[in-house]
Amino acid sequence: MTGMHIPTRFPSSARGWLVLGLLAIFTLAGCTTIATTEPKAPVPSTVATQPAQATADEAEHDQKFALWVVEFSAIARKAGIREATLHIAFDPIRFLPGVIELDRAQPEFTRSVWDYLDNALSAQRITRGQDKLQQLGPQAVAITARYGVPTEIVVAIWGMESNYGSNVGDIPTIDALATLGFEGRREAWARSQLLAALKILQSGDIDRTQMIGSWAGAMGQTQFLPSNFLAYAVDADGDGRRDLWGSAADVMASTANFLASTGWQAGQPWGTEVRLPPGFDYARADDNVRQTSAAWAKEGVQSMNGTPLPALTDSSIWLASSAGGPAFLIGPNFRTILRYNNSTSYALAVSLLAQRLAGGPPIQAPWPRDVQALTRSQLLAMQTVLNTRGFDSGTPDGMMGPATRRGIRQYQRSLGLPADGYPSLNLLQHLQQSSGTAP
Repeated sequence: MTGMHIPTRFPSSARGWLVLGLLAIFTLAGCTTIATTEPKAPVPSTVATQPAQATADEAEHDQKFALWVVEFSAIARKAGIREATLHIAFDPIRFLPGVIELDRAQPEFTRSVWDYLDNALSAQRITRGQDKLQQLGPQAVAITARYGVPTEIVVAIWGMESNYGSNVGDIPTIDALATLGFEGRREAWARSQLLAALKILQSGDIDRTQMIGSWAGAMGQTQFLPSNFLAYAVDADGDGRRDLWGSAADVMASTANFLASTGWQAGQPWGTEVRLPPGFDYARADDNVRQTSAAWAKEGVQSMNGTPLPALTDSSIWLASSAGGPAFLIGPNFRTILRYNNSTSYALAVSLLAQRLAGGPPIQAPWPRDVQALTRSQLLAMQTVLNTRGFDSGTPDGMMGPATRRGIRQYQRSLGLPADGYPSLNLLQHLQQSSGTAP
């Protein structure tokens, strides 16, 4: 989740002088309500730059940003942040316009899950992960065993988040969060994360110059948000610091602690690939339909190699694509991985990468690679027409969610098709033609 260095619009020395001057003049009474909602937008891998232009409008913008820093500093003081920490954090502060561009960006084109997995489960990533497991040795196994989380799961997250520590990002966390807080679209969330970052800085866990990560504030080798760092980071190597940037032991323990603290059930697998019986009702392939794996077995659901299904108490059938693609039996631990990153493609990638690192098989059923993924505007069009036809898919936003899946399933049932809820291009074209809205 790295990117190019983002320059400020103005020389840092001028900005530092302006902030110091305003710090000496302004104070703020009161406090701002701090939200804790984590953003759902995926983190991009590159950051655009802007040329420096000392225009009058930008100078005014610069002054407003400096004033925002002064006002936030007053709130931070009341939360226990010392003056020395504020100087360290805010004397060199810079507004990063590229962060705002990325925060507002909504990619038009989406990736199919098989394209995503082709990259996530590359031969190189699997080989590097297996090498890392050997290098870490019994110490890492002991660390993760303490939390009841398999080492392969932790290493898989490590591989997905930073390519095993080689790609942690290079954007200053303090600057990125201050920029997001000042811009205002997610001010409450950014303020809460910035305050958490100041607490980390004050604790001495990391220097300001080393506190770097993604444009959205995720930090370290497994990309913790500052609030999650405060809640779950662990000093496993005993050096007195929780170092997710340079200590493999701290990275392993902190990631395992996050999973264990948010629902991981020791001794249970994430799930497994399964073969569905003929005539299976694909509408039941939904996270809301949960039962024991034994109950699924009675319905004819089988493992791919014929062995008994893993013992899962609260499991569901999940389709990563359409009815013609692979099917999975997933349990509570798969949902815990979703708490780390709320993307089913990500959770599946972590699960399957861990499976490969442990010597397990790849996915056996073929992907429907001839099916074209919808763009955001195409999905928006599908949602709009579905609603017009009486198949409620929620507020049209171009984003796939439970309401849209339900609307698609209702439409598929009306056509006598498998109700897998998958938004294919063929289905959109049929919907538009039958509604007289074809472009």
